[in-house]
Amino acid sequence: MAARQEVSAWRPRVPGVTEVFHARFTEYAYPMHVHDAWTLLIVDDGAVRYDLDRHEHGTPHDTVTLLPPHVPHNGSPATPDGFRKRVVYLDGSRLGDELIGPAVDTPDLRDPVLRRRVGQLHAALVRSGDELEAESRLTLVGERLRDHLQRRTDPPRHRPDPVLGRRLRELLDARVVEGVSLQEAARALHAHPAHLVRAFSGAYGIAPHQYLMSRRVGRARRLLLDGLAPGEVASAAGFYDQAHLTRHFKKLVGVTPGRYRVSSR
Repeated sequence: MAARQEVSAWRPRVPGVTEVFHARFTEYAYPMHVHDAWTLLIVDDGAVRYDLDRHEHGTPHDTVTLLPPHVPHNGSPATPDGFRKRVVYLDGSRLGDELIGPAVDTPDLRDPVLRRRVGQLHAALVRSGDELEAESRLTLVGERLRDHLQRRTDPPRHRPDPVLGRRLRELLDARVVEGVSLQEAARALHAHPAHLVRAFSGAYGIAPHQYLMSRRVGRARRLLLDGLAPGEVASAAGFYDQAHLTRHFKKLVGVTPGRYRVSSR
C-alpha cells in the first residue's frame, strides 16, 4: 500500500483554540517532540501508539487523548492502514498548568460522552460562522476534561438559574445580527461560560447558539418576504456568508432561501 498523507489545518475564531488539525497518515511516524499547547486528540479510523513520559500508550477510536504541553511524546500508526485523526490545540486559558501532572498520568480517557462532545466540537469548528456553537461546545468539553483530571467521581450538580438564562436571552436578542461570543457574554453577565450555557439550556430547552440561529433565520425570512435577495439577506441577518445562511435556513425551514423567496410571490 502506498504511503498516504492528507492534512488540513486552520485557526478558527474561537478563544483558546490555537489550531485545528485533521490528518490521515498511513506510514508517517512522529519523532519525539513537544507542543506549547494542550493537544486534544480523537482517532476516527485506525489507532496511534505513542510514548509519553517513558510510558507507551494507545488511542483506539473510543478514547479521547489529552497530551499536556511541554511534555515530549511521539506517535506512529498502530494498524497497517494507518490512522485518521482530528486534533484541537488549546492554550492555557482552557486548561491550566496544574493539570499537566494528572494528564501525564492518564492521557487516554474512555468516556463516551466526552468522545461525542469532542466530535460535535470538530463539526462546529469546520463551519465558518458557527463560532458561538464551537465556543459553547468547547466550554463543556473543557469542564468534563477538568472533572477527569481532578478525579471527580461524581460530577458537580448544576442548579437551575432561570434569571441568568433570561439575562443571556436578552443579550442575544439585542445582538442578533452582530452576535456575541461566549466569553463576551460571560464578562457582561459576570458568570462562568459553562454556567451560562447550562443556565440558558435549562431555562429554555435550547442551547444559546441554537437560539441565536433561530432568531437570525426568523429575521432572514422577513427580509426575504420583503423582496431582498439571499446574498443581501445573509449579511443583514447576521450570517457569515450566503452558504452559512443557506445551511441554517434549510435546516430550520426545510427549503433554501432562494426557493422560499420565490414561493412568497
